[in-house]
Amino acid sequence: MTRTTTTLTIDDEQGTIALATRLAAHLRAGDVVLLDGSLAAGKTFFTRALVRAMGCDEDVTSPTYTIANIYDGPAFPILHVDAYRLKGTQEFYHLGLDDYFETGVSLIEWGTRIEGFFDAPLSIHIGFGDTDTARTVTVAAGNARWDRVLTDLEAAP
Repeated sequence: MTRTTTTLTIDDEQGTIALATRLAAHLRAGDVVLLDGSLAAGKTFFTRALVRAMGCDEDVTSPTYTIANIYDGPAFPILHVDAYRLKGTQEFYHLGLDDYFETGVSLIEWGTRIEGFFDAPLSIHIGFGDTDTARTVTVAAGNARWDRVLTDLEAAP
């Protein structure tokens, strides 16, 4: 499988919100976004901005202990999973969240723990940048569906 990758530098929280807003415009039911990065790198902050940009004003919190939160978006449900405590794809499968994979958008923190579960997700790695507020965001696409998304993310100021 060919993977297309782009790396972006985000200066601050406003840059993270802008990136999430650009991505939200492309998401549709059935899409899966896997988020990864160090502890406190901003996975939940990015997810919160993304959920809001998709038109949902529910309180977005980390599902570290609940494993999954489901938000009612205006067009489709938004599944927010934290896979940190999962032991792999088999345990993820047994959560019984299958219906959301086709009818909603799935946002999965610590997504590399279950990466083999999905055929062609969009993978986002958030790393620390040169300052306290800067982040390096690497976006990788597993198929051509995401080409336009990467082009849009790269073109933004």
